[in-house]
Amino acid sequence: MPPTSETRTNTPRRTDPPLLEQVVNTCRKKHDARNTAKTYCAWVRDFVLYHRRQSGRFIHPAEMGAVEIEGYLTYLAAERRVAASTQNQALNALVFLYRHVIGRDPGRFNATRAKRSRNVPVVLSRSEVERVLGAIAPPVQVIARLMYAGGLRVGEACALRVKDVDIPRRQVTIRRGKGAKDRLTLLPDALCDELERLLAERSRRHQADLDAGEGWVELPDAFAVKSPRAAWSLPWQYLFAARKLSRHPDTGQTGRWHVFETTVQKAVKDAARAAGLTKRVTSHTLRHSFATHLLEAGYDIRTIQQLLGHADVKTTMIYTHCQTQVSKGVMGVRSPLDRLPSPAGHRG
Repeated sequence: MPPTSETRTNTPRRTDPPLLEQVVNTCRKKHDARNTAKTYCAWVRDFVLYHRRQSGRFIHPAEMGAVEIEGYLTYLAAERRVAASTQNQALNALVFLYRHVIGRDPGRFNATRAKRSRNVPVVLSRSEVERVLGAIAPPVQVIARLMYAGGLRVGEACALRVKDVDIPRRQVTIRRGKGAKDRLTLLPDALCDELERLLAERSRRHQADLDAGEGWVELPDAFAVKSPRAAWSLPWQYLFAARKLSRHPDTGQTGRWHVFETTVQKAVKDAARAAGLTKRVTSHTLRHSFATHLLEAGYDIRTIQQLLGHADVKTTMIYTHCQTQVSKGVMGVRSPLDRLPSPAGHRG
């Protein structure tokens, strides 16, 4: 049975910090990514505003429960028609809120679920990739090339540290990727000279920051406690550093953050438009193209799964639907129309 107003507990005290601040603090304690905290806060805010519109007054989530969660999730599916993945994201945010912030189980609910769809990802041909990458101006171009070269997500590429690039071994280490997992991926010969120049320039800039009394960078939580001086060392600096120093929103410490993800995302979209492509191209399209082109080159699905960092090979299997062979169409199948004789010229 869902909880009623009489059985609900843990009502907020006047001395408690604001709700969204509690969500952010709890995410920090659990070492969740900053984007995760931002997403959870957005859903919690939307949940509260939805019930405010329904009731005409503000109701704290501690005074609500399974009935209100069910109503909100149904609203997302039936009225806003969100995708199943979006509805699941909202559900995860609310379960996190109740279990880890409010401190009680949200109860059982049976909301209308959004219909799950399986979309085939957009994939570029090799010539299209070349045109897009060629239309991106430095220094963002090297980030985009690295994303295609190793199947990196945009956030993974932007957040690379100096120590994560191993040129002699031709590999890149992705730290705390999606699901907080580390993995290794490819570093092609074609990027080695450019990355060596970038590393040398990054070293000079870091030394200039140190000479100016700066040079701090954010460290992972546990390592920051164990080796705090590493925050001023070159290996831990972001490889693709921002041009300007900025103040950390949590600590107030001044440092050099990495290039914003939105900068890369916009550059890729603008390049696709400049290249004259009619496909819907995003930064993630480079990752899709990387996986599909490896399949077309004959690499096995398990290897590609490891390079992409997928937990389940079923996720990687989606690229088999995108696979083509030169002049042979989807999955190497030749259309029967190509077997018909050429039509005679049309007479008006």
